Amino acid sequence: MQKEEKAKIRLKVAEADKREVGRGIARINERHIKEIGVSYGDVIQITGRRTTAAIVGSAFPSDMHLDIIRIDGILRHNAGTTLGDYVEVSISKWSEAKKVVLMPVQKGIRIYASPESLQASFLNRPVSQGDIVSTSTYNPPSQSFNSNLMFEEFFRDFFSNPSFGLGEVKLVVASTIPTGIVKITEVTDIQLLPEATEVVKETVPEVTYEDLGGIREAIQKIREMIELPLKYPELFNRLGIDPPKGVLILGPPGTGKTLLAKAVANETEAYFTSINGPEIMSKYYGESEQHLRDVFKEAENNAPAIIFIDELDSIATKRAEVTGEVERRVVAQLLSLMDGLKTRKNVIVIGATNRPEAIDTALRRPGRFDREIELRVPDKAGRKEIFQIHTRAMPLTPDVSLDELSDLTYGFVGADIAALCKEAAMNVLRRVLPKLDLKDQTIPQEVLEQLRVTRQDFEESLRIIQPSALREIMIEVPNVTWEDIGGLKDVKMLLREAVEWPLRFPESFKRVGVEAPKGVLLYGPPGTGKTLLAKAIANESQANFITAKGSDLLSKWYGESEKHISEVFKKAKQVSPAVVFLDELDALAPVRGGAIGEPRVTERIVNQLLSELDGLEELRGVIVIGATNRPDIIDPALMRPGRFDEIILVPVPDRDARREIFKVHMKRMPVAPDVNLAELVDRTNNFTGADIASVCKKAGRLALREDLQAASVKRKHFLEALKGTTPSVTEDTMRYYQNIGGELKRMGNKEIERSMYL
Repeated sequence: MQKEEKAKIRLKVAEADKREVGRGIARINERHIKEIGVSYGDVIQITGRRTTAAIVGSAFPSDMHLDIIRIDGILRHNAGTTLGDYVEVSISKWSEAKKVVLMPVQKGIRIYASPESLQASFLNRPVSQGDIVSTSTYNPPSQSFNSNLMFEEFFRDFFSNPSFGLGEVKLVVASTIPTGIVKITEVTDIQLLPEATEVVKETVPEVTYEDLGGIREAIQKIREMIELPLKYPELFNRLGIDPPKGVLILGPPGTGKTLLAKAVANETEAYFTSINGPEIMSKYYGESEQHLRDVFKEAENNAPAIIFIDELDSIATKRAEVTGEVERRVVAQLLSLMDGLKTRKNVIVIGATNRPEAIDTALRRPGRFDREIELRVPDKAGRKEIFQIHTRAMPLTPDVSLDELSDLTYGFVGADIAALCKEAAMNVLRRVLPKLDLKDQTIPQEVLEQLRVTRQDFEESLRIIQPSALREIMIEVPNVTWEDIGGLKDVKMLLREAVEWPLRFPESFKRVGVEAPKGVLLYGPPGTGKTLLAKAIANESQANFITAKGSDLLSKWYGESEKHISEVFKKAKQVSPAVVFLDELDALAPVRGGAIGEPRVTERIVNQLLSELDGLEELRGVIVIGATNRPDIIDPALMRPGRFDEIILVPVPDRDARREIFKVHMKRMPVAPDVNLAELVDRTNNFTGADIASVCKKAGRLALREDLQAASVKRKHFLEALKGTTPSVTEDTMRYYQNIGGELKRMGNKEIERSMYL
């Protein structure tokens, strides 16, 4: 049934929700819905430079008083509009589609799909000839929209229970019967041409702002710097200022620098050209500079234009450090092109690099690269946005929680999350592959419907995919929990307060005006569980765990050791929240002044550690845990508040703690009924956790020595194991650690001059 046109309104185009990309939904507020005389689920007509149709949905609560319409990049392309433009919105006159012919957007791409899959993807979708549509959805026939089903209920079920679709493929509507705006229904005959019969004249946007997650702030900044000058240059002329000439995008690899540049080019509809370093460089004198001049001239002739220089550090390195004359001339040519005597209007240069320190300093000044926008490793909310993007065309089972996945993937950049989703999908293929007959030309529909990505697929992928920023340094994902550590209740509580709370609840510390500790020093006799505690706190804090061993940090080359420490802390900041664990700290940071001759490597390492912990650069989201059994030889400067704020003694376990440790190690051990736990606890006075673990292992081996088919470990095996194990710690040693605790906190910058035993 069609409705008569009542009114037309002008609304400003805004960005759509990332989950709704490709679904053909336009969200406007209730006042505008009443004004044009439609209801939720009706078809509206959107007119920019061309006309398209969409299903009307209710506005988000934050948009209730705004005169905006939220549509995705595909609908913006179909309507011939961009973000910030105004479009005309009215009720649409539509017909039921008898036949719709689809084809790939470009020649050379071949696509095969069953009519059932196409029907499910586009059911109730309004289309017209020339529209671009995406197969990123699946709408089961049982969920067909009708006037009796509320729009929000329909789409809530639609989002929470996705099923198998065709993946995310863009198609163009080649023809419709009848012509004009039509709605695809259950009786529509949908045909898919396997190959494009003609090249689509308009460029189809490959990347839009909805395809970028976790960088909302950067998108806002780059729109101000690039979209405004290209679309409305008169604003800058009126204010009497020159528009920006260049924007430098910084950030770790995989954060979306190149994608952001592509999205800007698509959204501004500007001429886009890119510069790659190897293509510019030439062995002939002067040709490299000529290539650069040609690119800038081409952009100027096609203004408004964007010139994108990816990996800028490869062609614009510091002239003082390069040895080749060609590299120096290329940098000089780039400087003159960006800020020479000739004024270039409506041409903006975007540079992208993950090594800003390598770029020539002359480029990093106003008038050349006016603004630097940093893309950081995404936080939890950003990671969820990225997961929504990469799973919107993925058939997920109900047990997959994107909130849980975003919690577990701390330190992951966008490329890592994309790889994680691909690996999860590959796990599904490996499961279904044995059921396929590779000789068949087509895959049966019942097999296709088994392709659903489960929570277990993502869990298996998490074991394989690691944060890319941590692949160059030692990284360990601890699987130790508090339950794996017996006793030490007071130490666990102190660690929770000093490490877990600041990393998991930073807003609480900010609210009460308290700074989180930067470092925690665990000291105590060998075998008491210092390293195990560090692993457990990293696991419980949901933080990346970076181990820094002396053998990896020390180098015979002058300055290399300090550089290694600097790189460890740099990576930790990039993948925060992170725990940097310095095991055997006394080997890395002994008291300065004791070394003889040059090079004094450990003294320089201590200086570097001091500057990293309490230097000019703020250490955010990173906590350092040191462990040692020789606190007396650690440099005193590390012990003051602001560096190692908490100095925690990990003592020899008492009676209750020993009982807990025995329970932990016997959890997976078939213990005979005659084993008396209280007796074992009494016999292990002054035993450390490592000693108790050794007793349990030895008892198990003794049981196997007696009988390889032994079903349990008996009392006699434990007693025999105890005879061969002596405690690692004496009363004098424990007294030393208890007495030195107060002195460690008082010594400040004084040297420790005391013997090991009192």
